Amino acid sequence: MSRSLLVVVSAALSAGVLSLAPVPLLAAKAPAQDLAAEVNPFIGTTNAGNVYPGPTVPFGMVAFSPEMTALPGKRFPIAAPGGYEWRSNGVRGFSLTHVNGTGCTGASGDIPLMPVTLPVELSPSSADAGMRYTSLLDHRKETASPGAYTLTLDNGVAVSLAATARTAVGQFQFPADKPANLLFRTSDSEVGSSDSTIIIDPATRTVRGSVTSGNFCGYLAEDRRESYYTLHFVAEFDQPFEVGGTWRDDAVQAGAREGGGGTTYGSKGHPPAGKGAGGWISFDAKRTPVVTARIGVSYVDEAGARANLRRESPKGTTVAATQAATRAQWNALLGQVRVQGGTPDERTVFYTALYHAMLAPNLHSDGDGRYRGMDGKVHGLSKRQKAQYANYSGWDVYRSQLQLVTLLQPQVGSDVAQSLLNQADQNGGVWDRWTHITGATGVMNGDPSPPSVAAIHAFGGRSFDLQRAYASLKQAATVPTARDLDKRGCPVLCVGQRPGLDQWLALKYMPEGAPGWGSAADTLEMVAADFGLSELALAAGDAQGARQFRERSGWWRNLYNPKATAQQGYIQPRNADGSWPAFDPAADEGFVEGSGAQYLWMVPFDPAGLFQVLGGREASIARLDAFFRKPDGGWAVTKSGPLHAELDNEPSIAAPWLYNFLGQPWKTQETVRQAMRQIWTNTPEGMPGNDDLGQMSSWYVWSALGLYPVYPGRADLVIGSPLFPEVVIARPGAKIVVRARGAAMDAPYVQSLRVDGKDSGASWLPADFVQRGGTLDFELGTTKNEQWGAQDVPPSHGPR
Repeated sequence: MSRSLLVVVSAALSAGVLSLAPVPLLAAKAPAQDLAAEVNPFIGTTNAGNVYPGPTVPFGMVAFSPEMTALPGKRFPIAAPGGYEWRSNGVRGFSLTHVNGTGCTGASGDIPLMPVTLPVELSPSSADAGMRYTSLLDHRKETASPGAYTLTLDNGVAVSLAATARTAVGQFQFPADKPANLLFRTSDSEVGSSDSTIIIDPATRTVRGSVTSGNFCGYLAEDRRESYYTLHFVAEFDQPFEVGGTWRDDAVQAGAREGGGGTTYGSKGHPPAGKGAGGWISFDAKRTPVVTARIGVSYVDEAGARANLRRESPKGTTVAATQAATRAQWNALLGQVRVQGGTPDERTVFYTALYHAMLAPNLHSDGDGRYRGMDGKVHGLSKRQKAQYANYSGWDVYRSQLQLVTLLQPQVGSDVAQSLLNQADQNGGVWDRWTHITGATGVMNGDPSPPSVAAIHAFGGRSFDLQRAYASLKQAATVPTARDLDKRGCPVLCVGQRPGLDQWLALKYMPEGAPGWGSAADTLEMVAADFGLSELALAAGDAQGARQFRERSGWWRNLYNPKATAQQGYIQPRNADGSWPAFDPAADEGFVEGSGAQYLWMVPFDPAGLFQVLGGREASIARLDAFFRKPDGGWAVTKSGPLHAELDNEPSIAAPWLYNFLGQPWKTQETVRQAMRQIWTNTPEGMPGNDDLGQMSSWYVWSALGLYPVYPGRADLVIGSPLFPEVVIARPGAKIVVRARGAAMDAPYVQSLRVDGKDSGASWLPADFVQRGGTLDFELGTTKNEQWGAQDVPPSHGPR
């Protein structure tokens, strides 16, 4: 850390910026360099990654970032689910909350603030207003880094943003020769709202209010277009202002101090034109052109928002001090994974991926520990819990993101597990697949909570109620509920934790026509869930339960049809009477966001069992080769058709690591490296698909480390090849050092490996390596070594 940065951070602390983190994060030894400078928040800001560039702390409640206008010809009236779209050129506000890399059409994006330099005479919500209250964005006048965002808008306003865990700090510098108005678009969350409020108090230089919203993926099902959270805000200004007024739909009330109203969710699940509410305030730009706003938020109540503001951004807090202190916090977290070597672009892509992987889940509890639960009631933290978290995209993050979070921050991982248990307790015992704030959205398929909680425990998150979590998950996996039998919300938003559980238990596979999304994909997700639950049972001391769920994890075999096509067998949909419907491995019927060919490999806990039904080692190698290669021998890691891998989405991402189980780890090494080279770049387009709350970024981080947590719920690691000559990973009580002589993007092949100073031919590491730490010394090269790792393959964990 440079001396100048230390001075700024010290100033921030003396100014009262004392509690920027959601919880105390493990701090590595002060980094020798400013690692935040390696991060490019604009990677993934096209409508592929759906990330946002604005400032936030790790796992923060607040993410202060632009909301942009939709690109011409877009089907939906929002720019992108992260609010920001690099290819767009219009800004409609700067919102206080965002969710990293979501799918559907958006989430959060609450309380956009927009500085404008013209009179507010026409309602900003009026369809006639069009682009009147937006401003053009020029990327040449824009910067972003961890904790900071600046932009000079085309209307002449210079904007600088900062954030603490629960507060936003913004500075707006208005041109002296134009009107200076600041809009609070209180109703305009990304996918709309059912209500909002605003109260303008010039005597105390305060604007306060709320928005009630939700509606995540609600356009996909009429009964899910609902609100399920209210965000309260209190904004205090350092300069005097005059009341501008309020608006609701087309009506403007100049001079009004109070107002409100929502956009509704329309007839198609999105805000209709002409609906909305908000208010505005006016400054004297000739006397006070530079205005600072400090904004506290809370999902509990206005008092919570005010208390969070006082605690984290008290009077006198500046944007510069907040940006510096938040950058220092990011440096501490990024410094837990210290990389040496590599090209500038490689380092930027790596540290940006690590940055994105640590944005979610998001803090939900206030500074005093209060939070509003899924039951609508106010709760306090549980025993040993430091914070309550929200925004859990289970279908995505159970694969490798929660493992990375817990590896570096075991207390955060523990708190996530406890948060999920708390939510289930408040949600009638249902562990929802995709929770947004206090909403159980039901998005995606399967039951990702068991492998999520098991992974957190396996990677060192132990400060949660393991026994109660296991008991609740076991109940949900063995006793069908009315919701499990209900097709409401299906296919994408099924209300049950385990849709079709009764048929799962009776038939030992998920048949066509059962509640769910795609029966074959549902089966594969269910067996992963049961494998994770068997690991959790072992941790909880339930040996019988462990055997029961391990046995159930093998039920994927009941969907393997050796005659699925004339040439090859596949895991495919099956009818309840045992018959096989027509099947095309290139089609997605019966699957979720992927084809039958892509889902064939999604049995990462028992590859040996899969290879057995495929006809043995040689047959499996041939099929896996064809999956990753085109007929002409070229690579097929993305955008090569449904019969090939698609490593820009979750169903395929474990498949490259299966070569290790076949005794050909050199193919894992080259395939993973090829995906890293083709898909991940230091550009706005350089992220594969939705980041899905950091899941895809976590895949890149693990891959660059040369390790991968392929088993859902275990801490054993499959070995690839490191990208960098040296990486030091610091975690509580342990240090992992990865050294790779000869490391380079074009040198992926492992020639030899020493583990803690001893030669090793194993292409995997046992679970205790993560806990105790150790040293890996690789020798890498540009030519494949077919001997290393050929014999000591990773274990498979099929039914015993």
